[in-house]
Amino acid sequence: MSLPTDLKYTEEHEWLAERGDVVRVGVTPYAANALGDIVYVDLPEVGKQITAGEACGELESTKSVSDLYAPATGEVVAVNEAVVDDPSQINDDPFGEGWLLELRVSEYGKLLDAEQYAELTGE
Repeated sequence: MSLPTDLKYTEEHEWLAERGDVVRVGVTPYAANALGDIVYVDLPEVGKQITAGEACGELESTKSVSDLYAPATGEVVAVNEAVVDDPSQINDDPFGEGWLLELRVSEYGKLLDAEQYAELTGE
């Protein structure tokens, strides 16, 4: 797996891309592959405050249901409605069209760089 080095990662397999004062959040290919075919996504509503390290949504696959953990504390400013309508985008393009939400961050949780995340996953 080739990890983008301009992103930050969490131990729970989310990625963050800084976009000015907002970050875009998704799940890594490692998580998408472990889950299998994702068939349902439950994301927090725009305007909701979420807290780093706490569950803020769910991803359901043909194998299991997995919590989505907030990688940072802040306010949800956008959700990817296209992924809600077609969750397979998460499996098909996790770093691109498969992004999940955008967050105005007030405090970051524990983040890893690409090298640290690769060590964690053995990739």
